[in-house]
This record gives sequence, structure tokens and C-alpha cells, in this order.
Amino acid sequence: MEHAARLLVVEDDPTINQALTDRLVAEGFDVVQAHDGPGAVAAFEREAPDLVVLDVMLPGFDGIEVCRRIQAVRPVPVLMLTARVEETDVLVGLAVGADDYVTKPFRQREVVARIRALLRRVERARELAAAGAPRVELGEVTLDRAARRVWVRGTEVHLAPLEFDLLATLAAEPGVVRTREDLMREVWGWADARGTRTLDTHVRALRTKIGPERVRTVHGVGYAVELR
Repeated sequence: MEHAARLLVVEDDPTINQALTDRLVAEGFDVVQAHDGPGAVAAFEREAPDLVVLDVMLPGFDGIEVCRRIQAVRPVPVLMLTARVEETDVLVGLAVGADDYVTKPFRQREVVARIRALLRRVERARELAAAGAPRVELGEVTLDRAARRVWVRGTEVHLAPLEFDLLATLAAEPGVVRTREDLMREVWGWADARGTRTLDTHVRALRTKIGPERVRTVHGVGYAVELR
């Protein structure tokens, strides 16, 4: 029997927490709950989840601090739930190790789709590591696909899994403009990404880490990575 992925759901609203937990259990996941910052860190260390669904606004300490602490223990995919629509707040979450985010109010099926996409990405990373995929040189940027590590001018920079996959997808064809639809389908696994700003937010986060000049925007079309 295939192992059910264990998820940690961290949400202080008991109604939202239970409703989301019930949906995830129905989808075949093994789910553990937490309702505040300290409880989330304790549950993470105790239960060793495969993925964390993490609300930003929590009692005790917020989800940003939770993310910082759990990523220091063990790298794990994190899907943030946030009522904060300001992009700077989302970028802070991505900077401390979150992989993706959903804004409240959210549809449960969207959360499930994001979780499955993140777990598929983890499995793909394992397959690449087993295959011993080669390094890719992009001017001053080096990607190690197997180890999922990136260096800029010889200095390693930390990329969240989605940021790495976005860069690797663009780097597969340097200078070639990839459409928004192609990137959302290939990196996020979404068939329809209309109305979402997820791609734009991750591009901005990626630019802050590897240099804004290395990811070119073609307005109305998509993005390309440049050899610099």
C-alpha cells in the first residue's frame, strides 16, 4: 500500500482547521493539526510531516516565525495561508522558506491542488538526485539540478523549491520567452492560471536572490532567463 503523505495543518480558527483537515483526510492524506505558533513547531518536531499548511496570523508567534524555525530543523514544503494581500508580506514568507501561498478566503480544492503539486515536486527532486542530473552554467549562475542548489558568482543562494523549479524551467532554454500559461502548467501543474498573481510573486522573489537583470519580462507574454 502506498504511504499516505503526512500533512501538518496549522490554523488558529478551529472551524477552518477542522474543515480543511476533513477535506484532506477525505483526499487520502494523514493529517495532524496545530492551532498556534509554539504548538506548530512542537507538532512538526514530533510528527515529522511531509508538508506543512501554515496560516500566517497565529497566536504565540506568527507563521513567518514558525516557517523560519521548522526550516532550520528540516527542509520541508510549506504552503502558506494568508489574509495579507500585500506582496511584501508574501515575499517575506517566501524568503524564510515557504514554497507557495493561497490567499483567504480560499477554495479547498485549490489548496488540495497546490499540496499535490508541491508533493509531486519533491518526488521529482528525488528522481533527479537519483539520476545524477548535471550542473547547468548560465553565465554567473550555476544550477545543480540533482542537489537543487544554486550559486551566483560562486556564492550559494537559497531558493525555495518552486523558485528553483521556475529557474530550472527557464534555464532549460536560455533567452527563450516562456509564456505565463506554459510556466504555470509546467512548474505549478495548473491547467488554468487565470486571475492568479502567484507566478509574478515568485518571479520577484527569484529576482531578489539571483539578480533582477537575469529574469527578463516580456509584457503580455511571459519571462526568459538571460545569460549574465
